[in-house]
Amino acid sequence: MAETVKELLIILISSSLVSNVVLSQFLGLCPFLGVSKKTDTAAGMGAAIIFVITVSSLVASLIYEYMLVPLGIEYLQTIVFILVIAALVQFVEMFLKKFIPALYQSLGIYLPLITTNCAVLGVALTNVTKQYGILASVVNGFATAVGFTVAIVILAGIREKMEYNDIPESFKGMPIVLITAGLMAIAFCGFSGLL
Repeated sequence: MAETVKELLIILISSSLVSNVVLSQFLGLCPFLGVSKKTDTAAGMGAAIIFVITVSSLVASLIYEYMLVPLGIEYLQTIVFILVIAALVQFVEMFLKKFIPALYQSLGIYLPLITTNCAVLGVALTNVTKQYGILASVVNGFATAVGFTVAIVILAGIREKMEYNDIPESFKGMPIVLITAGLMAIAFCGFSGLL
């Protein structure tokens, strides 16, 4: 299926802002809530997610289109996609451990959790469900990951500012974070008028 520039632009805007994977589909909440304490860490997680989702979208689309469909074994797509994602996360983990150890330490348990992050698998399955071609799958994956990164960095910035606020005792910690995420989701609903 050949995509036009207009269709790719619609996918780009829709996946990153209108149908934000975290704020409208509620996928990938574990790293969204767990790694959003500091903007540096959130940006690092966002970069890792951008790499993993974009490359896994490409590889999963190629495998689906040129291996699973011709062999008639499309029912194995979920298992194959999880294996692709796990391999990419291992690559990212080794890279960060070797070249950026501070970020590797700050991401902690959330880095290997990218493997089971439902947002990453959700993108691969969405690409198949919507019958996107390879280019559209990569654009959808990249845009979804950028939307995730924008959301997590905004939340991290807000959380850094909230440290200096006088918050009632019953709202301290995760309750105020969930309220903030809810307000962000409402704000992102405003982007629905773009399409």
